[in-house]
Order: sequence, then C-alpha cells, then structure tokens
Amino acid sequence: MARHWLEKAGIALAVLVLLVLPVALHGWPVSLDGNITIVSVLVSGLALMWWRIHPRLVAVLGGGLWLLADVLGAGNSVWLPDPALALAAGLTAVAALAWTGRAAWLAGAGLAVYLLVFWLIDPSTSPVAVVMFTVPGFLAGTVFRLRAEAVDELGRRGRELEEERELFAQIALRHERSRIASELHDIIGHAISVMVIQAAAGQRLVGRDQAGAQQAFAAIAESARRGQEDLHRLVELLGGTDAGGPGAGGPGAGGPDLTLIDEVVTRATRSGLDVTCRFAGDQDAVAAATAHIAFRVVQESLTNALRHAPGAAVRVLVDGSGTGLVVRVENDRSGGPRLDLTGTGRGLAGLRERVQDGGGQLRAGPAAGGGWLVEATLPG
Repeated sequence: MARHWLEKAGIALAVLVLLVLPVALHGWPVSLDGNITIVSVLVSGLALMWWRIHPRLVAVLGGGLWLLADVLGAGNSVWLPDPALALAAGLTAVAALAWTGRAAWLAGAGLAVYLLVFWLIDPSTSPVAVVMFTVPGFLAGTVFRLRAEAVDELGRRGRELEEERELFAQIALRHERSRIASELHDIIGHAISVMVIQAAAGQRLVGRDQAGAQQAFAAIAESARRGQEDLHRLVELLGGTDAGGPGAGGPGAGGPDLTLIDEVVTRATRSGLDVTCRFAGDQDAVAAATAHIAFRVVQESLTNALRHAPGAAVRVLVDGSGTGLVVRVENDRSGGPRLDLTGTGRGLAGLRERVQDGGGQLRAGPAAGGGWLVEATLPG
C-alpha cells in the first residue's frame, strides 16, 4: 500500500515538473481555450495515478483529453513544453497494459488511427515527435503485459501441477492401502479359516479319535506359524526391508514361483479339503510377479472353498501353455453344512484389483455343476 502511494506521489511530481512548472515559467495562457488545453493535459497526466486500478478508463480518458487539447491548441497556438509528451508515452503504455489477447491487437490498431487523427488535426505537430513519444511506450507496455501474463500462466500451471501432485499422492496412498489390505486379507484370512475348520474338527474328534485330534491341532499350529511368518515378511517389506517371498507381497531374493501353489494346495489337503492340482505348460518361464498373483488366486479360492463349500471337491489348473498364464479353480457343490465363517467382503474385490493391476482379467461366478469357478488370465 505504501509503495502505491509513493508511486502516485511520483506521478504527481512528474506532472508538476514536466508540465506545470514549464508552462508557469513560460507564461500561463490567458484565453479560455488555452486554459482548457493546459488543464486537459494536466488531468490526463494526473489520471495516470490510477493506472493500476482502472487502466482502460485511464487510457481512454487520457487519450480523449489529449485529443481535446490538440483540437483547442491547434487554433490558438497554445504553447506546450516538449517534455509533456512523456505523459503521452505513459498513456500509451497503459493502453498496451489495459487489454489482453485479441483486444490488445485492436488496441494497437486503435492507437495507429488515433495518431493519424492527432496529426491531421494539427499538421504543424512533428509526426516524428508524436511517434517517438507514443509507439515506444506502447511497445514497452506490451512487453511488460506479456511478461506479466507469462508469470501468471506459470503460476497457474504451477498450482495445477501442485493440485495434480496432491491428487496423485492421494490416489497412490489409497492404492497402497488397498494393496496392504489385500495382503493382510490373504495372509490372515487363509490362516484363520484353516484354524477355525481344524479347531471344529478337533473338537469333534477329542475323546473319540485321539490321533485325528492331534493331527487337527498340529494343522492349527502349522497354519498359525505360516500366518505369522507371512505377516512378519509383510511387516518387513512395509518397513523398507525386502524380505522376499510371496508372503511378503512381492519378489525378493529367489522371487516367488509356481511351486508355491503346490505348497498351499498341500496345506489345504492337510486341512481336510479334497483338492487336486494340475500344471500344464512351461512353469519356469512365468515371471515372479505373475507367479505371485497366481499364488494369491489359488490361495483365496481355496480359502473361499473351505468357508463356503466344506467337503466339496476342488480342482486347480495352472496352464502356462499359451501366451499367458491361466489359473482356474473350480469347486463342486457343497455336500455338507456351510460353516459360520464371516469374511471381510473384499476378498474377491481385492483379488480382482490385484489381477487387473498385473494386466490380467478375473472371472468369478457360479459353475455349471452348481459349484463355484474362479478363473484368472494373466500375462506371461
């Protein structure tokens, strides 16, 4: 605010030095037309004090007053000091600043017409002086305006980039949270499902089949140990230590391969699930990331079969004979009562996101025989 007041004071001082003092020293005109001429130029100069707030009004008003002074001064030979033309230079600079875009070109054309009219009204005025005190000011104002527009555009783009960066950060955070939730669901959900089923079986066998009960409790212990190991790997990975292995959610040293599917199928068989697994095609050519997704597809499908189709036969097919990898898990209709195991509701949704993030497609729904089918098509 203080800087603006200093600027206005400077403009008023310039008007005093360039116009009022020279006219007073030369001799103030006594005619009415002469006084109107001097006052017109004086007001046009003082109008520059508000060029920041109302640039268009200042340009139009100042130009009109200079044209009025030209009309009145031409017939009365009113003397104006040459330095007063600097005020005209200021007005043309303001005219260049007042309009932008296509309107700025129209303002330039209007200035050319204005100068022509100005010279036709008073041909005695040197055209060179008129051009020298107007065109450079207009060009300087144009350069200043273009620079200010470039700064504003860069600021706007910077704000847009900052907003996009924040948006991408939020999306990445949501994606990472979703990935962690999927990993936790796969690790904890499978382990808990196995433990609940084996605990129920162990309760039925206690007192009747001691060996079977011990086997059930051993399966519970193994499932808990496996879940703890996988959870430990996931914690290490999130902490910045790449522990490797599929349980950690990503490839590490000696990254995951399709043999892990054999391992999860074996554990499911020991849990009492009637499951068979068949491999086709080249298993060694499958990328570690694809093998990890395939492992999670089989693990989630077997977990759902344990929960929702106890006693039903499950068939697992891992086919790498084509250009990609097809993982198919199908279970028959359940022959026994459904276990009271409530899931999180995001198992298949998280699995679909995981498969799609890997560039594949997931299909899940009722099978022809009344069971359930999960089929994932993954890139090679």
